[in-house]
Amino acid sequence: MTEPFERLQRVLELEKQQGYKNKAVVGGIRQFAAYWIGQARADAVDEADIFFVDMVAETLANYHRLPGDAARRDTVSNLLGKLRSREARVSQLQASKESADVPPPPPTATATPPQRKATTTQQPVVEPQRSQHTPSEEPSQIEKPEPAEAVDPVGLAQPVTVLKGVGAKMAELLAKVGGETVQDLLYLHPRRYDDYSQMKPISKLEYGETITVVGTVWQVRVRKTRTNQYVVNAVLGDGTGKIQLNFFGQRWLAGKLKGGMQIAVSGKVEQYLGRPVFNSPEWEPVSEEQLKTNRIVPIYPLTKGLGANRMRTIMYDAVATWSGRVPDPLPQSIRNKHKLFSIRDALRHVHFPRNAEMLRKAQERLAFDEAFLLQLGMLHQRREWQKQPARPLVAHEGERIRFYNSLPFDPTGAQKRVIGEISADLANPTPMNRLLQGDVGAGKTIVAAAAIVTAVKANGQNERVQAALMAPTEILAEQHFNGLSTLLEPLGIRVRLLTGGVAAKEKERVYMEAAQGQADLFIGTTALIQDGIDYQNLGLVVIDEQHRFGVDQRGMLRDKGKGEFHPHLLVMTATPIPRSLALSVYGDLDLSVLDEMPPGRQEILTRWLKQAERERAYGFIRSQVAEGRQAYMIFPLVEESEKLDDVKAATAEHDRLQQEVFPNLRLGLLHGRMNSAEKEAAMRQFYAHETDVLISTTVVEVGVDVPNATVMVIEGANRFGLAQLHQLRGRVGRGAHKSYCILISDSTSSDAIERLTALEDSNDGFVLAEKDLELRGPGEFFGRRQSGIPELQMALLFDQELLQTARDEAIALVEKGSELEAQELTPLRLRVQQFWRNAGDIS
Repeated sequence: MTEPFERLQRVLELEKQQGYKNKAVVGGIRQFAAYWIGQARADAVDEADIFFVDMVAETLANYHRLPGDAARRDTVSNLLGKLRSREARVSQLQASKESADVPPPPPTATATPPQRKATTTQQPVVEPQRSQHTPSEEPSQIEKPEPAEAVDPVGLAQPVTVLKGVGAKMAELLAKVGGETVQDLLYLHPRRYDDYSQMKPISKLEYGETITVVGTVWQVRVRKTRTNQYVVNAVLGDGTGKIQLNFFGQRWLAGKLKGGMQIAVSGKVEQYLGRPVFNSPEWEPVSEEQLKTNRIVPIYPLTKGLGANRMRTIMYDAVATWSGRVPDPLPQSIRNKHKLFSIRDALRHVHFPRNAEMLRKAQERLAFDEAFLLQLGMLHQRREWQKQPARPLVAHEGERIRFYNSLPFDPTGAQKRVIGEISADLANPTPMNRLLQGDVGAGKTIVAAAAIVTAVKANGQNERVQAALMAPTEILAEQHFNGLSTLLEPLGIRVRLLTGGVAAKEKERVYMEAAQGQADLFIGTTALIQDGIDYQNLGLVVIDEQHRFGVDQRGMLRDKGKGEFHPHLLVMTATPIPRSLALSVYGDLDLSVLDEMPPGRQEILTRWLKQAERERAYGFIRSQVAEGRQAYMIFPLVEESEKLDDVKAATAEHDRLQQEVFPNLRLGLLHGRMNSAEKEAAMRQFYAHETDVLISTTVVEVGVDVPNATVMVIEGANRFGLAQLHQLRGRVGRGAHKSYCILISDSTSSDAIERLTALEDSNDGFVLAEKDLELRGPGEFFGRRQSGIPELQMALLFDQELLQTARDEAIALVEKGSELEAQELTPLRLRVQQFWRNAGDIS
């Protein structure tokens, strides 16, 4: 041990002997730290040692602030232990330098595993040869074993109780985070990683970044807010700086966070009174082993009763024992072509990576698998949909001319092009399966009306074809009914409304007309596909807002067709998808794009404000309401949350705004936890101008047109993606009045400013979609798809190039005529079925 570290040890031992009175050196421990750090850093052997010195100096500098003798005793004991660990590590480093050319000894073999507990499964418990790697207190990286292991799908399907130390109670906890079987655990990927080789010092943190830092806790206190909420404040230091940690509504943390503890903290760096803070970050204790080995540590989803270290140990056992037994679903030719990891190596390095490059390669392989399986399932769905024929529908040219002449305006070139694409589909005996994608206000309803005219007028008066249009809400269905009735009734098309709110007697009449062919177009909600309604000759179904509509509902529609014929299907969405990504997101659908706005469509003036400028938004709302207009105010959450305490919740804000800000205005409230009747009532009141301002969450994103609404205020706008902000903005500007969108941001990070400025600069949804893809990756768009596809974990981390490559390989495999029945494709077929199990049957 060199002289600075020997001196530190002597000072600590003396402080211990004197009863932790901070008198071991003249001037106190803090003054000793001020001159010790320079000498110790000069004697440090590597970067990890410098980090150790800085950590010790920070702890010593704040020693006098520790609350009482017990905290000082723990800190001194902790530092003495770390000094001993440092000495052992330095000795190992010196020894390794002397024998650098000698390979390390092989890991010690574990003892024969104990007999497993009996399980309730009827399958025999299959015990593979265990890996020779023994997890230490913190599991280390898993090395690639030399011998090949036999695949074992039966063993992988066993419950997690076959794993060492996992009993019935632990199995219940693992099930809560998604791990019921051994295979479930292998595909339960870490939600993030702490890379102790790349830690950023606190002094280098930037506002707005989400990051992990390691430091020493040296002050913890509890305070009570004016709203009687407890807040735990802690100060974390690492020798280069300090940062405050705020934990809301978690008073118990004051007993767990102790002065002198080393912890890793992960969260978003925010600013409070010019100082950096973490608000309710994630944290966990850090061991000396993690720091000195510069490891990449996986962080898994947890639940109450399942701690981080215990979870890592269980995962280590599962990965070490079973990852080599997983059948590789990807054909060898595809793996070789794209230089992808085997599934064994991918699973091992995604859980316990040796380094950052191994982690990247593991994630790339698993992302490719997800995208590949996704596309195979979509292509399968497409083939299944098109197996049964549809009735070809071709309207007489005269009917189409009558329709165009009835419009109060000329369709845009984009509308005419898309109507042509749909008409060509309808004329085929193969059922149409097309997505109509258009920006807010691009005129999708007119295109749908043209498709309905083509279908209903296709066979003259002898055998009328029926059409159905399904909307996500009753009030939106009513809006479609009012608009299309006015447009289509003069053309001889009989239009009916069917929603949950329709009176029973009227509903029975509509059922009869559907069954006997006495009406042509049925507009409604999911009531259109319930058991009680049968159609005489349903030939076309139009779905408004594709992402609200799942695979099961589409199958119910298929069953509503007549005899051997499927109805043609047209689904619509107002969420623009970047062209480069559209085929990956909607691979089971043909795509039509309305990329031209009708002339005269007004642009919505958009501005973003800082939190301190919120009163300007309030004043603008008052002025607009005084002119007879209405406004929306959007909030991210429904009720106060410990996790995002500073986010304005709709329920709390409604009361505050009504009492303190807008006491003379009529405020409505709308959020996702209301039942359907309550939502409909709130929206009807706003539509009827019985309320002036609607306080809402994003549930209003897909809703009825309120032409009188001219102001959209979005709180916490930095927390939304560009695509969702653009959708919310589209709720206004539906009438003749000039409309405005005000974005209030609680962050001034460069990323937030760039996104909000993009929204200020453009009203083009496709331009914003491309920007969103650039800034946030493809996850936003797969999230918008929502219903009908499996949840993706890895694929969303990669760019669209990987997604397109996976799609190309899936198409190539399908075009070979493969139904995945070949013997060598059995692992792939089974994996596709497993992957799609929760989204719809793929057989």
